Amino acid sequence: MRRDTRGIPTARDLDHVGFTVPDLDEAIDFFTRVIGCDLLFRTGPSFDSTGGDWMTRHYGVHARASLRTAMIRFGQITNIELLAWTYDGSAPHSNEWSGAGAAHLAFYVHDLAAAAAYLGAERGVQVLGSPTVMTGEPNDGTEFVYVRTPWGMVLELVRWPPLMPYCAATTARLHPPAGD
Repeated sequence: MRRDTRGIPTARDLDHVGFTVPDLDEAIDFFTRVIGCDLLFRTGPSFDSTGGDWMTRHYGVHARASLRTAMIRFGQITNIELLAWTYDGSAPHSNEWSGAGAAHLAFYVHDLAAAAAYLGAERGVQVLGSPTVMTGEPNDGTEFVYVRTPWGMVLELVRWPPLMPYCAATTARLHPPAGD
């Protein structure tokens, strides 16, 4: 439990990470079948049936927008919310993944090459480059590669060593992956 006085009062942990996807069913299938997540629940569609501005006030979207979501879990501690918005039956245009507000999801793996090969083999996933090892940085020894899902979402595969240079400057540590 967090006990210091910095930040949001009473905040204890990160609850989930949310990602907007263009097709909720496709995203659920990908994350459960290809990645190995568990589907916990689905919601929606949620919309303002009164014709008011509830969606605009609460979500900052068009008043006639509709939302469907799914909560999935990877491993024992990572909750991921998938959100699919529609307006007049079509999904909004997506932005480039490197733009402001864009995000990616990183999966810790024990064998980076095997994980990248698995995703790149007939699963509609584009492996962006090859596994890279960081050198001369606070996370020296970290290996990573990015991949792009069939709908364009960027994921990262990462493996880091048990002790990185940043450890000399702080007692805070990254959450240790299971089995390491």
